[in-house]
Amino acid sequence: MYTIDVVEQILEPKQLILANKDSIITHLVYDSRKVIDPVGSIFFALQAVRDGHRFIGDAYAKGVRNFVISETSWVGNKYSEANFFVVDNVLGAMQKLAAHVRSKFTKPVIGITGSNGKTVVKEWLTELLGVDKKIYQSPKSYNSQLGVALALWDLNDDYDYAIIEAGISLPNEMDNQQVMIRPDIGVLTNIGQAHASGFSSKEEKAREKVKLFSASKVVISPGKYNIRDFLNPNVANFTFGYEMDDIVQLSSVQEHKELGQTWVTISFQQQQGIVYIPFTDRASIENALICVTTLLYLGYPIADITARIAKLKPLEMRLQLRKGKNNCSIIDDSYSNDLASLQIALDFLNQQQQHEKRTLILSEMEGMGAKVKEKLTKVLRGQSLYRLILVGEDLEFLEGAVQTDVLLYASTADLIAGLDALGFADESILVKGSRAFHLEDVSQLLAAKTHETVLEINLHAIEHNLKQYRSLLPPEVKLMAMVKAFSYGSGSFEVANLLQFNKVDYLTVAFADEGVELRQNGIELPIMVLSPDEQAFEAVVANRLEPEIYSFRILRAFVDFLKTKKVSSYPIHIKIDTGMHRLGFLPTELPEVIAVLSVVSEVRVASVFSHLVASGDSNQDTFTRQQIELLNAGADLLQAELKYPFMRHIANTSAIIRWPSAYLDMVRLGIGLYGMDLDQATLDLETVGQLKTTITQIKELEAGETIGYDRKGVLHRKSRIATVKIGYADGYNRRFGNGVGEMMINGQLVPTIGNICMDMCMLDVTDVSVFEEEEVLVFPDLGKAASVIGTIPYELLVGISSRVKRVYFYE
Repeated sequence: MYTIDVVEQILEPKQLILANKDSIITHLVYDSRKVIDPVGSIFFALQAVRDGHRFIGDAYAKGVRNFVISETSWVGNKYSEANFFVVDNVLGAMQKLAAHVRSKFTKPVIGITGSNGKTVVKEWLTELLGVDKKIYQSPKSYNSQLGVALALWDLNDDYDYAIIEAGISLPNEMDNQQVMIRPDIGVLTNIGQAHASGFSSKEEKAREKVKLFSASKVVISPGKYNIRDFLNPNVANFTFGYEMDDIVQLSSVQEHKELGQTWVTISFQQQQGIVYIPFTDRASIENALICVTTLLYLGYPIADITARIAKLKPLEMRLQLRKGKNNCSIIDDSYSNDLASLQIALDFLNQQQQHEKRTLILSEMEGMGAKVKEKLTKVLRGQSLYRLILVGEDLEFLEGAVQTDVLLYASTADLIAGLDALGFADESILVKGSRAFHLEDVSQLLAAKTHETVLEINLHAIEHNLKQYRSLLPPEVKLMAMVKAFSYGSGSFEVANLLQFNKVDYLTVAFADEGVELRQNGIELPIMVLSPDEQAFEAVVANRLEPEIYSFRILRAFVDFLKTKKVSSYPIHIKIDTGMHRLGFLPTELPEVIAVLSVVSEVRVASVFSHLVASGDSNQDTFTRQQIELLNAGADLLQAELKYPFMRHIANTSAIIRWPSAYLDMVRLGIGLYGMDLDQATLDLETVGQLKTTITQIKELEAGETIGYDRKGVLHRKSRIATVKIGYADGYNRRFGNGVGEMMINGQLVPTIGNICMDMCMLDVTDVSVFEEEEVLVFPDLGKAASVIGTIPYELLVGISSRVKRVYFYE
């Protein structure tokens, strides 16, 4: 807790507008949608893709009364009860607070950086040290300039160690991270290719990363990266490797894939031993060795380390949303549990509007001291939960302390034994637990069983891509997101809920039943229907859907329907055909459209729009310009006669990048939201969906044998053939057969062989080391896969069958 006086001393604002000097600060907030404890919150008006000053009013309406701002023009009489700290740099002010919190922590801080593996090493170290120590860790991958500041806020001396992760993508970013974290012990995971475009060389990247350790006592790192020359002379380098000057010596590394283990013989000082690492992939081996070396530095004997390392399991570090039994939605975030990551998970739970009932299954937390208990109680009091299910004997203090039904179980086994009696149905269930409680077992029991081939959808990537396109738009331009065709194969309400939370202005579906499903699952945004027909009018009006009107037949039929319902001023969207020649009124038909609209009161035009044919093709720029001019001319004609305002829009995904003149009142973002754009170089888009399957069986066959239907796959050598669980019924096109398609296993490309079957297909894995039940990435490169069969990525995405299980995760 911090008083206003203390916050003023830390931030040293250039101006302080004070309304209540008795405020106590307990929460840092930068997103007005995520306010839990308004009275104790201080809102930081960050200027990023969207200017945080624009959301001061939203935060104030929720009860927030403390703000850090950089522009005083937003301070007005309507915020007369608020305190305003005026600074030059709002993010810098938050970082000052974080640095102050860190300065009060007297125990060792372990700072982790590197190109890859930071979060895995952090989580594993937390697990390994947590056997006998209380560990504070930064949540998830909160390693950015903002994330580190938020991660440090709840740090206190109840813990024995703090483990904080730091990431950078550009030069000079680590300076601020170092000031906040000031690690006593540094850990460098590796120097690889991640964010390579931000640095002129690998050496520059290494120099920037080790800035984190400028005041550290020691840095633990793989010896092969040779960072000694980049460190301050008074910082020790505690390395592992095969060289004589490595402090922890590796004498042999033996992979035993049949056991799923790697045996590493190590020696340190007078100790020698074999560490049995329960992984065989290169990245996991190196991450585990970093953990081994860290524990050796901290004084743990090899025998103890070996026992702990053997218990490590692969980390599912992503919050997952899955379909559950009895029409439930299961949010699985069971790999770690602390206040910060709980808040992240609760924010995600609150985004989900498909069920009125929200349930939280929560285990004990690491480091459950008095301060944590007090903050946990506050966090849970701010939630609207249907019920709270607690696992662990140290959570009894919450019974009676929160305004919801509380059920307490001593162990996960007790909860599983009573699971059926809880009668889960029609609710969103967040499962949040420490690894020691293995609540993932509960998630598995609650999840619906479906086809093993899955489409993994990264909701954070959708959010990231949305921000990328928004960064190009002026604040006054609205954004319509296309969620037709099952959101290009990515799901319906799951994606729509995320877009609603991120305040897009409109959603668009192809058919009325898609819009009905969204309404049934809590979507309140305006929804435009592209292809309404007369049979769907009842559903359109009953669910407040807004139809595209593209012909006189549909216009007159819809007006007649509204008359029978005695409905007036119903919003419609007039489609003008400016060159696509698919649907829409021709420009020459607009006078007659006006004649109809001017004499009816049943409808009101919400927008006038058209569809660009080739906005991504520079060879067609003259035609694109002509389409924009035709739309504006038609809209001007309608505007002159209708006498009331409406929106106009024509820009699709490609036009958002290439045609700012086409932004008008609103843009329509489609395939770009899902990570695909003809102009990939302009924006930093992230992959949204990954189609994955598994190997069912591997056979060794002689030359001359044939594979699959019609004996199309002929073996010309002794071969290993893997059968995988995906076929054309799942959306894997038959044209990918006979070596046209490639899949990826353990980072290695393998070709198809033989014809694609309905439910499975075969791969030639002769030249790679793979095993049954291993994971297979179906489309390593979606654009390339589409190209080789003469189609576009859209077709591959929307062609993925609904029987393929969608698993949503949020990093």
